[in-house]
Amino acid sequence: MHPALGPAIILAASLAAAAAWAGEYGTTNPEEMTLDRALSDVQRGKTNMMNCAIGYAFTKKGDHGAAREIFTPCADAGYTGAMNWMSALADNGLGAAENPDEAAEWSRRSAEAGDSVGMFNYGLHLMRGRGVARDEAAGRAMVDSAAAQGLPIARRLQGADYDLDEVTPDADNWKYAPSF
Repeated sequence: MHPALGPAIILAASLAAAAAWAGEYGTTNPEEMTLDRALSDVQRGKTNMMNCAIGYAFTKKGDHGAAREIFTPCADAGYTGAMNWMSALADNGLGAAENPDEAAEWSRRSAEAGDSVGMFNYGLHLMRGRGVARDEAAGRAMVDSAAAQGLPIARRLQGADYDLDEVTPDADNWKYAPSF
């Protein structure tokens, strides 16, 4: 046997043994604490606080499609933070077409689950009539509930006598203008 073949034969045998072992015992050295791992976990039905929070990182890096892939099952599992993010994605047309009805629905679900941010956002939807029928009294009541839970922006809106310009960036005024 040629002397250079010895190490090659050992390497080939080692690789074959490692492949057989991995097939029998699962993935060797799996990814941990990565964005892709969290996405893969959620796609396999593993919704937990850490995996759901990773959706924020996908949103911040501009991958709104992946953020939706994470936030949707997390919101469906009852994570109100994910519901609030789904509302924001739908309201701003990130990762899919802008959808005020979907945005209002996610905010409503979050509010009904007791989340102060959901209450505040659903209150804004109601006061504006965006995605739901306009009901200023119900909207103010939602904002008041969020303020009672201590949400600073809700208290700020109360202090401004519910003037929506207090909490709406000028750049978004076109979005909230009446469509009739």
